[in-house]
Amino acid sequence: MKRIQYFQYGSLEELQLDEVKIPKVGQGNILVKVKAASVNPMDWKIRRGEMKPISGFSFPRGLGHDFAGVVEAIGPAVKKINVGDEVFGVTDIKQAGTFAEYTIAKEDYVGMKPASRSFEEAAALSLVSVTAWSALIGMAKLTKNHTIFINGCLGSVGRSAVQIAKIQGARIIGSCSGSGREEALALGVDEVVDYRSFQVTPYRKCFDIVFDTAGALSFKQCKAMLVKKGKSLHIVPTLSKMLISLFSSHHHIVFGKPSRSCLNGLSEAMRKGQIRPKIGRIVSLNEGISAFAELEQTGFPKGKLVIVP
Repeated sequence: MKRIQYFQYGSLEELQLDEVKIPKVGQGNILVKVKAASVNPMDWKIRRGEMKPISGFSFPRGLGHDFAGVVEAIGPAVKKINVGDEVFGVTDIKQAGTFAEYTIAKEDYVGMKPASRSFEEAAALSLVSVTAWSALIGMAKLTKNHTIFINGCLGSVGRSAVQIAKIQGARIIGSCSGSGREEALALGVDEVVDYRSFQVTPYRKCFDIVFDTAGALSFKQCKAMLVKKGKSLHIVPTLSKMLISLFSSHHHIVFGKPSRSCLNGLSEAMRKGQIRPKIGRIVSLNEGISAFAELEQTGFPKGKLVIVP
């Protein structure tokens, strides 16, 4: 099978498309014939070696962490997934390797893809919506009684967060560029602010939850905007933020962590059309490295880059 992989951490030049053996499925794992996978910023951060303590030092290492596809084989102790099921999901950070014709994933990291949604849509939603769900439902316990500020509401995670918050019935204030105002309103944001002119002062003590998907807010800014028992959630960790979050009841670093309730909830939301991705470009696996490089270097396309084997 074909797989995009690399043999050491480093620059884009480390990436290559190779022929490798189809991986063997182990206990608690499933083998998926990949129909679509999508690119996330963490893919190039890991390749650069910025997350070595988590990603480890085992090579060759595949690229890509989320996917949608058809289950080809199941390992011992797999109970809820069957061969032939159409699924979506993520790999753990050390496993990786979804920019390939086949990938291995843990049974617990996989949900059922609704028949009404394409593989490309499901792949584009996997990691970003798991991250948003983990933050808003898993950690913040978001309800209709909450008011939430989503910084970066038109980014991939922000977009999922807006749609999940809408499902929960929360009041949503979101920041994006001024040109994105109409798109944000159509997505479900109740009040849109331009991030270039955003000031904390008018929003002091206004929010139960601040979700910083852009990594642009300080803990001091977040604390000023939160009510007494409010929470700020951050998906772009810095060393200082990680250290402070260890000792704070207000500020939390969030990683996308699949759970059965999370995957079932996302599957149902996809089925009902309550959550949709913005796909910017779909390319073949043969075009994957050049498209990946363009996204990493230029930020284009806007919207998810999806790779189809």
